[in-house]
Amino acid sequence: MCAVAARATAAIASLRLTLADIVRVHGDAYRRTHRLAKVQASALRAIAACRTALLGGRRETCDYCGATRLTFNSCRNRHCPTCQAQASARWIEARRAELLPIPYVHVVFTLPHALNAVAQGNPRVIYTLLFRAVAETLLAFGRDPRHLGGTIGITAILHTWSQTLTEHLHVHCLVTGGALSRDRTRWIHGRAAFLFPVKALSVVFRAKYLAGLQRAFTDGTLTFAAGTAPLADAARFAALVTQLRATPWVVYAKRPFGGPAQVLKYLGRYTHRIAISNARLASLVDGVVRFRWKDYADRGHTKIMALDVDEFLRRFLLHVLPRGFVRIRHFGLLANRQRRSAIPCARRLLDAPTPAATADHAPPADRDHTLCAHCRQGHWQVVEIFRPLARALAAATPDTS
Repeated sequence: MCAVAARATAAIASLRLTLADIVRVHGDAYRRTHRLAKVQASALRAIAACRTALLGGRRETCDYCGATRLTFNSCRNRHCPTCQAQASARWIEARRAELLPIPYVHVVFTLPHALNAVAQGNPRVIYTLLFRAVAETLLAFGRDPRHLGGTIGITAILHTWSQTLTEHLHVHCLVTGGALSRDRTRWIHGRAAFLFPVKALSVVFRAKYLAGLQRAFTDGTLTFAAGTAPLADAARFAALVTQLRATPWVVYAKRPFGGPAQVLKYLGRYTHRIAISNARLASLVDGVVRFRWKDYADRGHTKIMALDVDEFLRRFLLHVLPRGFVRIRHFGLLANRQRRSAIPCARRLLDAPTPAATADHAPPADRDHTLCAHCRQGHWQVVEIFRPLARALAAATPDTS
């Protein structure tokens, strides 16, 4: 470790460690010695600059006690753990009006790890196919009269990581525990114990995904290089598909839980979560990052994992999404072209009042961010604006999609 990195590591050893600390100490060296996609390099630069003078900021003074504070701008990059809490709160508040007074079901669809290498070279294709197969599977079961016979609502959230930062490609779905009939004259309630049989979901999900994967190969949409280069051969690719078809695919569903308040709280755990939060980071010492993880194979016990900083950054960067890729999507009743008419219709049929409208960017109601933390009576007033110190860095558009 170079002398500068050693001093920086020592300086943060006694403080609460953040991902930005790790990137500021080791990010430049990692970028110089590793080939990164543009979006990965941009994420590292944004995280390192987050809430520092590099991005500019402001000086504020309390209008009551005269206290002064400096506030630096956030990077707003969606892979930055420091920036996600407020984004999650705004998103959840905007969803409040869309929730119905019915049970909801949490369903998780997972891709086999045999697709991880293909996903690294084709993230946009593999993730898009995952969303499509999940939505088509759930909507098909919802329309089936043996189950509901109507249109369900789905909010789907892509996660690509495991607790140890390895690739674990899966989608969390929040599904309405009922459906709107095709003629929109009645609401069809789901079963009390479960919505759809997970084994049947797994079989249909696998078939739909593999059909889409084969089409992508035939159309030349997939690219193969390095370790996946042999898969460019049609026979080798067919063998992979055969292997995947013979593998049970994991679909997991929890028992229905009810009430908009519970749903909102539950959504907050998944919507804007990234591969690792600052709270899980334990230490950075001598180029080794230690972080907490839950071992679900050992009854969910929390353990400490130690990784060389280069390996830690490599794993983290596996989960940087393609620029502009939408990782939270809505289907069925909640699809953009349906929700404005479908949700009010469902409310009428459920005899449920329409909640007060909420703004997409409304701050949490229980916090006043302008209240002075010193006297608790005055409010912060901006007295000076600081422009970004690094124009080139500031010009790198944050990926907030």
